[in-house]
Amino acid sequence: MENLAQEPITPKLDLIVLDCPDAMELATFYAKLLRWRLEEGSDGDWATLSPPRGGLTPENPDGEATLAFQKIDDYQRPTWPGGTHPQQFHLDFAVTDIEEAEPRVLTLGAAVHEHQPSSSGSFRVYVDPAGHPFCLVQGA
Repeated sequence: MENLAQEPITPKLDLIVLDCPDAMELATFYAKLLRWRLEEGSDGDWATLSPPRGGLTPENPDGEATLAFQKIDDYQRPTWPGGTHPQQFHLDFAVTDIEEAEPRVLTLGAAVHEHQPSSSGSFRVYVDPAGHPFCLVQGA
């Protein structure tokens, strides 16, 4: 069996990219939701957000993964939980109280998804302005 502790290089999650019809619009939604900084040079084709401790760079090796948004001309909204363009991925955001967090999420442009698979109420599914499902999860 391979001993992974002795591997010289361990990958770190650097960047999560979401396809969308307008990179700046979706980046602005998530920047406001997370209170992250929109990086200089972001535009409608490509936009990147930096987390509070900064992104992962050679100068900041302990940085955090960043979010980026990429314009796709023929973008198709996800049709989760099924359909021709299923979810593809989703993001979970931990909150201390879903009910208290929800009004802000909705004000920023998200919508409550019609499909709510949690029977316990431990998470709630929303869709961002480009139609990507994401969850608020009880527990932070």
